Amino acid sequence: MTAQALAPAERKVAQRRIALTGNHAVALAVKMCRPEVIAAYPITPQTPVVEKLAEYVNNGELDAEYIPVESEHSAMSAAIGASAAGARTFTETSSQGLLYMYENLPIAAALRLPIVMGIASRAISAPINVWGDYSDVMSMRELGWIIYIAQSAQEAFDTVIQAYRVAEDSRVHLPAVVAYDGFWTSHVLQPLDVPEDEEEVIRFAPITRTWVKLDVDNPAQLGAVGTPEWYWEVRWQAVEALRGSLKVIEEADREYGRRFGRSYGFFSTYRTEDAEMVIVTYGSVYGLAKKAVDRLRGEGVRAGALRLRVIRPWPGDQLRKALEGVDRVMVIDRAINHGAYLQGPMAVEVAATVQRPVYSALATIGMRAIDSDMIYEAALKVWKGLWAPNQTYTIGLRGGYE
Repeated sequence: MTAQALAPAERKVAQRRIALTGNHAVALAVKMCRPEVIAAYPITPQTPVVEKLAEYVNNGELDAEYIPVESEHSAMSAAIGASAAGARTFTETSSQGLLYMYENLPIAAALRLPIVMGIASRAISAPINVWGDYSDVMSMRELGWIIYIAQSAQEAFDTVIQAYRVAEDSRVHLPAVVAYDGFWTSHVLQPLDVPEDEEEVIRFAPITRTWVKLDVDNPAQLGAVGTPEWYWEVRWQAVEALRGSLKVIEEADREYGRRFGRSYGFFSTYRTEDAEMVIVTYGSVYGLAKKAVDRLRGEGVRAGALRLRVIRPWPGDQLRKALEGVDRVMVIDRAINHGAYLQGPMAVEVAATVQRPVYSALATIGMRAIDSDMIYEAALKVWKGLWAPNQTYTIGLRGGYE
């Protein structure tokens, strides 16, 4: 399932065009979803999100309890407590803030609480780096959360709304992350189509309150001790729910497309129909990859590009079909999988999916800038056999293995 835009005649919801940064687009989407509890601690580069949400609450534009907690650990603790009480909740973080939350992240998943969290992605320390890569997001892959990676302010806006619908679906009941590039998306002003009538968002993503929650009239306990006799079975329910959420994610995305005219799929593809080589990446550098593909095509190389959008649950069957028959798959990762055979985390996933060697490259680490020419040159090395499969190369690292 690839990205698509419906024809104007099919768009049923009236919309207006404005300009917002990625962070403010996320805040607006959250406001339209009407969370009842927001618990957050500021950290660069996501701070404008929670500042704007605090402004909405202060101005009476959003009827929510805003909790200015003393740390990210407390933010997730408060979100867990609020969600366990049946409230629609939101939080946002980046980098070390996410790592400070870490103890509580698997708890939210195992308790099956539909918390939605935004991440303006940022490199992790040390050295201290406030700029964007996906080191923080990739650390969450094994914790049981649904993970989206958006390319633009528009997609981040739309995906937050979809995330609430998916997370609170009775077939899912899991927390969800919407990640996007720190600075390159979070702070860049972009055009944004938003519904004229905010009620349309709630019609699409109504608060269900169908998940297991605390009720003073029907006392129960959440988070009991998991003895060896029961722990595995309880955790396995979350495993099955995450696996089954693929269907719900697809349904929600298609329904959103029918109502709002934008649908994104599990991933996007560009000129892959007859491609012999495909560049796989995620986030905002997809635009650079497409530009490199056009240049390669102009030189007779049948190249294509693919952008990952949903990385948990992993859409393996769909991705395998999309890359079927492609001779060379090159994965550009934006985080380091330290000590692994392939040092790009998504390269490992893609290689396991296609069950053949892939070409792995690391780029934008610590937000090191790259351009389409650099991606083109790397792809050309793959095409000419100058790079070997199942090894990790670098794009833009001084003195690196290129």
